Amino acid sequence: MASTEQVELKGAAEGRAAEVLTREALEFVADLQREFGGRRLELLRSRDERQARIDAGESPEFLSETRSVRESEWKVAAPAKDLLDRRVEITGPTDRKMLINALNSGARVFMADFEDANTPTWSNLVEGQVNLIDAIERTLDFTSPDGKEYRLNPKVATLVVRPRGWHLDEKHVEVGGKPISGSLFDFGLYFFHNAKRLLDKGSGPYFYLPKLESHVEARLWNDVFNFAQDAVGVRRGTIRATVLIETILAAFEMEEILYELRDHSSGLNAGRWDYIFSIIKKFRNRPDFVLPDRAQVTMTVPFMRAYTELLVKTCHRRGAHAMGGMAAFIPSRRDAEVNRVALAKVKEDKDREALAGFDGTWVAHPDLVTTATDAFDRVLGDRPNQLERQRPEVEVASSQLIDVHVPGGSITENGLRLNVSVGVQYIESWMRGVGAAAINNLMEDVATAEISRSQVWQWIRHSSRLSEGPSVTADLVREIADDELTKIRERLGEGLWAKGRFAEAREVFEEVALSESFPAFLTLVAQRHID
Repeated sequence: MASTEQVELKGAAEGRAAEVLTREALEFVADLQREFGGRRLELLRSRDERQARIDAGESPEFLSETRSVRESEWKVAAPAKDLLDRRVEITGPTDRKMLINALNSGARVFMADFEDANTPTWSNLVEGQVNLIDAIERTLDFTSPDGKEYRLNPKVATLVVRPRGWHLDEKHVEVGGKPISGSLFDFGLYFFHNAKRLLDKGSGPYFYLPKLESHVEARLWNDVFNFAQDAVGVRRGTIRATVLIETILAAFEMEEILYELRDHSSGLNAGRWDYIFSIIKKFRNRPDFVLPDRAQVTMTVPFMRAYTELLVKTCHRRGAHAMGGMAAFIPSRRDAEVNRVALAKVKEDKDREALAGFDGTWVAHPDLVTTATDAFDRVLGDRPNQLERQRPEVEVASSQLIDVHVPGGSITENGLRLNVSVGVQYIESWMRGVGAAAINNLMEDVATAEISRSQVWQWIRHSSRLSEGPSVTADLVREIADDELTKIRERLGEGLWAKGRFAEAREVFEEVALSESFPAFLTLVAQRHID
């Protein structure tokens, strides 16, 4: 391994953090950065160049240069045995209580998240790595302030980890005087400490890969995997990775993404919320891509249905799992009617996914596991998946993926108010270190906050008119922010309000929603406010 002379640790390595921030682990992470950091930056520059072409009027198409990949016969690696049945997966951050509840939830898989459901404070990142080791070793426990004890059940969900996307740095570790990739830090620490540990326990190092925009970005991950497996001394192909198709550009390269990762692939996931954000972001300067209220952009509107049906067909043709989207409802402890209506919608959503051919789905809360499992049980029965369902009748043209007309769609004052309120509340929670926030009985994360702020930006940019009459302007948004923050303050009371960071959150929201130019990711702005 290379020397650590060029590695500088800016974050504390106290207490149990020292268990993961070892010299050997940092050497491993630094080697990943030295080997792949330059390519990562080149790919990020390529994203900017592609955006400039889209702004100039270019529309995405299926790639002519990779036609042979799409038209030839090949399969991804056979599924790992503990990823054969993925009918329900639960997601969440890596704090101890969440880990225990999710692993005990009855879901087949738990995705431990260092990305959209996590504020990347140094303590969250490092303590999360410690907690994952404890979970694998079955020593994870937690005692709440009121004395309630939490421990792992004998049978728990299969663990999958989502590192941060390629666009994010880790400022607490520098190589050669520059911050390293957040992706390589999260992946590297987890893999270094746990690859052999997991294999010894009959599982393996499994990952979700977020925010990819091209098959070339998937190729970079595949090369990282091979390098890491060789360095640690495990067989190539040990890693399994599921890619979230949550950008519009990746939707045109699903076959190619699977091909690049074919020795490591576990399938694709329909990351619905980031996908909507990506469409707004990529086509933000084009008036024909203005979307209506967030709540009206459901999975049954034509362009979303086309994307998900293509995903199922693509995955099953190649022997890969097709995973459905998130059910974000958080059950109320006080309002049975809210729960009845919401659970009926969750059931409808999961029934639709199972009947469409998906092999599994996501939920955000343990109380949804049974509803989602029942939906897939009705279709799968005793089968672990429905990979055999090929969907030959599905034909999706490139024009269908970018025809974002929503029948009957409208932009309303309530939709604008919801975007402002949720956007500010989520950013405030994120800045306090809580990246998965329950707001209005929904689990909001970075992806849904991105929709909220990007819709506001888009509506202002194109002088969109509310169904009630007025055009959306920056001044109108500020007036609504005043109103919504007053409501939040009254609801919380002065004590909780004073403990919050709402003034800073509003400042960040206005920067990412009202600026003349479009900030690429709200987290790149908000991270200036965290340690």
